[in-house]
Amino acid sequence: MRIGTVVKGIGLLSVGALLSVGLWGTVAMAGGNPHVAEAIAHAEGAAEHGGMGHADALVEHAQEALTHAQAAQKEVKNPHLDEGVHELMEAVNHGKQGHAEVGTKHAQSAVMHMKEVH
Repeated sequence: MRIGTVVKGIGLLSVGALLSVGLWGTVAMAGGNPHVAEAIAHAEGAAEHGGMGHADALVEHAQEALTHAQAAQKEVKNPHLDEGVHELMEAVNHGKQGHAEVGTKHAQSAVMHMKEVH
């Protein structure tokens, strides 16, 4: 086996480990619920794309976040999660109307609320 191949393999493993640690850190921050963690990640993506004026990408990410947040509601009872779901619905609705700036604010608010879920 060539040394370059081994080094590349180690590099990929390191990146994979960092991504895993990052996701598990988000899961821990989200009260241990993987649906909340996924909802946060997608809501952050919605806010990022909306901030760039990409209303269509905002809708895609906000919808995916909403799906996960609603799944989490079946497992977790928390008013912040409920408010996050409401904000994601607003983000989707405004994004569908092409209102990227307003949708972004709702997505950011959803992130803020869902990060409070314990």
